[in-house]
Amino acid sequence: MENIRYDLITALPEIILLGMAMLVLITDLFLKQSNRIAIYGLSQLGLLLAAYFTVTTHAPSVGYAFTGAFVDDAMSDVLKLMIYIGTSLIFVYTRQYIQLRNMFRGEFYALVLFSVVGMMIMVSGQSMLTLYVGLELLSLSLYALVALDRDNRYATESAMKYFVLGALASGMLLYGMSMVYGMTGSLNISDINHVLMNGAKIHAVMVLGLVFIVAGLAFKLGAVPFQMWVPDVYEGSPTAITMLISSVPKLAAFAFVIRLLAQALQTMAIDWQQMLLIMAVLSIVLGNVTAIAQTNLKRMLAYSTISHVGFVLLGLMSASGNGYISALFYITSYVVMTLAGFGIILLLSRKGFEAQNLSDLKGLNQRSPWVAFLMLIVMFSMAGIPPTLGFYAKFAVLQAALQAGFLWVVVFAVLMAVIGAFYYLRVIKLMYFDEPEDHSPITAPFDMRVILSMNALALLAIGIMPQGLMTICFYAISRSLS
Repeated sequence: MENIRYDLITALPEIILLGMAMLVLITDLFLKQSNRIAIYGLSQLGLLLAAYFTVTTHAPSVGYAFTGAFVDDAMSDVLKLMIYIGTSLIFVYTRQYIQLRNMFRGEFYALVLFSVVGMMIMVSGQSMLTLYVGLELLSLSLYALVALDRDNRYATESAMKYFVLGALASGMLLYGMSMVYGMTGSLNISDINHVLMNGAKIHAVMVLGLVFIVAGLAFKLGAVPFQMWVPDVYEGSPTAITMLISSVPKLAAFAFVIRLLAQALQTMAIDWQQMLLIMAVLSIVLGNVTAIAQTNLKRMLAYSTISHVGFVLLGLMSASGNGYISALFYITSYVVMTLAGFGIILLLSRKGFEAQNLSDLKGLNQRSPWVAFLMLIVMFSMAGIPPTLGFYAKFAVLQAALQAGFLWVVVFAVLMAVIGAFYYLRVIKLMYFDEPEDHSPITAPFDMRVILSMNALALLAIGIMPQGLMTICFYAISRSLS
């Protein structure tokens, strides 16, 4: 009985959000169009309650629930809180956008909450089965969200591509997991690590399983050579959905990589380090070079994402505590930057108009100097220019890679970051030195304007004083991987 009680308390945030998603769907049936703001309030309330119980049930020690299939540790709690905050910002930024496009329905909020539950399960998964269930819950919710605007043929096409390629990647991941299970006799992360640590022979089948697992993980992260879905899905999806896909799921994918590679298969680091190294270098090259040729803002940010994933892989590739901490710091910084960037794109969009081309930013400083200044901070941060958060994130990851002995990779990454700065600075040139093509007033809810401003200014504030966020990342990794 005591075990059941502990299990339920440990999984209480997930249970709350799952219940809230169902409540949103049921409530939506009885609401008129004019009263639908209630489902927005319920969704935000669900995130607030989940955050409250995540904080109140937190303990520095590592706890296991559901016969070891679910873990409650510092990393899971920190990442869950980041996911709640990110999702709450997404709800604020997208509210006006989806209202103007007839997407302000219970399905949108329920599917987002279901995807958050999937992320939480991925973050706390201590069994390959639990991790996979969380991943599929997240993936299926995202496929449905991309196709939510049924009258948009681009969104439907993107959903089909995403679904087919996602199913292929899930199959590869599952195949790799089955090989690891066959060779170790366990699905549990701790047990797999224990078997390998106790001198079990690394069989060729085990290495092949690792290859399939890394391939599946690379797809979910959007790393080269499994990046083909990223630009098409980013461009074709409604901007509100693109914002979701590009941000908080990356936190869950990071946890997924840590659980499988850094915890279960740490003894095989020599094998997966080489794979991550190749993917990191290719992602940084392809992301930065291809982004230069883009005229569509969402496609440019998609290739930018591929480049950022390459930098995250540099930290993970180090296979050290310092590397994991810097990778967590980078992925958190990336999420904050992405939310601010897409928030500004949503701010500039209006009924019947999508601000998705670079030309739509022309003369933005003349239309709204404050919004142009916020976008300036975001672009500087993405380019890694001091004193923004993006600079410190890149510095931390490159330092970890240097300590691990990858000097040539660090030099190469710095050179590519300089090349990549071109397309970010081009956005600034368009905003400040070109004449505006569109003179429409920029209108947005007051709460969105305030929170978006705070979001962008945080890139500057945390960049100047990064110790707080770095301490949180250090706490999360050191307590969980000790």
